[in-house]
Amino acid sequence: MSDIKVIGVIGAGQMGRGIAQVAAQSGYEVKLLDATRELAEAGIARIGKDLAKQVERGKLAGEARDGILARIAPAGAYADLAPCDLVVEAATEVTELKLKIFQQADAVLGPDAILSSNTSSISLTKLAGAVKRPGKVVGMHFMNPVPVMKLVEIVRAVQTSDATYDATCAVALKMGKTLITSKDAPGFIVNRMLIPFLNEACYVLQEGLGTPADIDQGAKLGLNHPMGPLELADLIGLDTVLSIAEVLHRELGDDKYRPATILRNYVAAGWLGRKSGRGFHDYSEKKA
Repeated sequence: MSDIKVIGVIGAGQMGRGIAQVAAQSGYEVKLLDATRELAEAGIARIGKDLAKQVERGKLAGEARDGILARIAPAGAYADLAPCDLVVEAATEVTELKLKIFQQADAVLGPDAILSSNTSSISLTKLAGAVKRPGKVVGMHFMNPVPVMKLVEIVRAVQTSDATYDATCAVALKMGKTLITSKDAPGFIVNRMLIPFLNEACYVLQEGLGTPADIDQGAKLGLNHPMGPLELADLIGLDTVLSIAEVLHRELGDDKYRPATILRNYVAAGWLGRKSGRGFHDYSEKKA
């Protein structure tokens, strides 16, 4: 599958939009699917706004922006993905949802098409076991925000064939990404390291050791991190952080991965970070 030309992206949220944008920027034709065609169209409109900002800043030519958008087509049904050579699922981090998406995509794709997931913690081997093309299943874990972050974590399910792995790596490299490869284990490489760090910052806040500003400043100036852990959690989405932490805790069975109560409470309150206007920090004015 070295001749991949059409890429499908399932999910027009923050990650899906970013993947669709980067794929189109790299010359691929893109089908962006969401629950309805209207949601997919709204996702493309948001990509257009993001690209317009780059044009205003002189980082992108207007003609290039138009070309990128012309290569992204909205889709409202799985049948629209039939021409795709590679599909990237970028839906919410819920195992049952991803299994359902994989099975629906599997039913309409050609026999040689690759089915990948942007999951940050869920077993690719389990997803592969639910479809008729287990050897064609692989993980493509993009970092957020996708157009900016250079890394893609390629995750090999037990069933992933060498040809699938090679073709997927070639696509990610064409997108200008740097690759690392992980075996299929909870959290893979990046989140196995990151989520315990973010969760420990939640415990530090919960125990009153410092304010959110103190904690983030400590990481930025004391550890030379570009963002503090609570800022980063807000950017990722506290619901996503919690979901990954729960996967690590459940699958690895070690209490060091147990999500902090304050994280659970913020998610229960709907304080999900930047996307909701409030998380560990207040983004209501910035959002407005």
